[in-house]
Amino acid sequence: MKKKYLAAAILAGFGGLASNTYAQSNVTIYGRVDAGVEYLTNANANKDGLARLSSGAMNTSRIGFRGTEDLGGGLKAVFQLESGFKTDTGEQDDPEFFKRQANVGLEGKWGRLVAGRSFTTTYDFILPFDPMGYSAAYSWITSAGATGGRKDGMVTNLGNILKYEGKFGDFKLGATYSFGEVAGSTSDSAKLDLGAGYEKGPLRLATTVQRANGTANGVGVYDKTTIIHLAGDYQFNSTWAVDLGYRNYKKTLANNAPELRSDFYWGGVTFKATPALSLIALLSYQDIKNVAANTDADPYMLSLRAKYALSKRTDLYLSAAYAKAKNQQLVGLSRDDTAFGNNQTGVIGGIQHRF
Repeated sequence: MKKKYLAAAILAGFGGLASNTYAQSNVTIYGRVDAGVEYLTNANANKDGLARLSSGAMNTSRIGFRGTEDLGGGLKAVFQLESGFKTDTGEQDDPEFFKRQANVGLEGKWGRLVAGRSFTTTYDFILPFDPMGYSAAYSWITSAGATGGRKDGMVTNLGNILKYEGKFGDFKLGATYSFGEVAGSTSDSAKLDLGAGYEKGPLRLATTVQRANGTANGVGVYDKTTIIHLAGDYQFNSTWAVDLGYRNYKKTLANNAPELRSDFYWGGVTFKATPALSLIALLSYQDIKNVAANTDADPYMLSLRAKYALSKRTDLYLSAAYAKAKNQQLVGLSRDDTAFGNNQTGVIGGIQHRF
């Protein structure tokens, strides 16, 4: 009988240990599924209109896994894996399954440090000042809508990185470094991103600086891109909020061609008409530098959105936008679409569920 009691006690002890270990760790599965019906003008070279079912019009559809393990003394191990997909077809957004996020690291009172692939410090610090919420449709804040391949936007996501963020009272600091991983050079293809933010009461401010080096041309010379952001937000009351932002973009080319430069400005207003209904307006403008006067696009876009919350996890939305460029240059409403005209109008209605 004594042996039976001893065995039972040992099993109970192991069971308790396993339970305590499990309780110190947690893994969360999360995601967004977003789909809508859209109509666009000037959708091809013949300037035809297009009706389509789209994915991620308000936010990119995704699925992810994140978790923490309590290591004691206020220290935690953290990880995150995240993949984007297209709701309309079920395809992956990118060939790499976890191209959005794939990182592991540590978190404590001093902040959070991760290694792997993640969004940049600029993305994390400036995203809260986009009233459209990093919309894949009808927002240029991450990637302005200039002519052709000329986007002049921020670097949003990087691999091979070390990333830090810490909060100290009303201030937060962040830094991202992406290794170029080129033998014999620590600068070739390397990228550095620094950010600072402030939040107190109804006021939020942020500034970031990105430096991205290109691939060397064989003699140690490479393109160099410098991107500076300034942004602010003020919550006047529980009903009104205003966002303002500015981006300075400069790219020096290894082939000694004239550098690419632009200034980008945005201003947005959010009005919470009811606890469930939000109305958003966003005006964006890009001033392109160092180009011939007759090829200067200087595009602008007006975006509008009405969002109605059916619950804490499910929203209905209706968005509309109009974009136009000067001098018959091409312009498009969405960062991932090819432009075919000097103006474009779009309307999209959709639903998004978060889990």
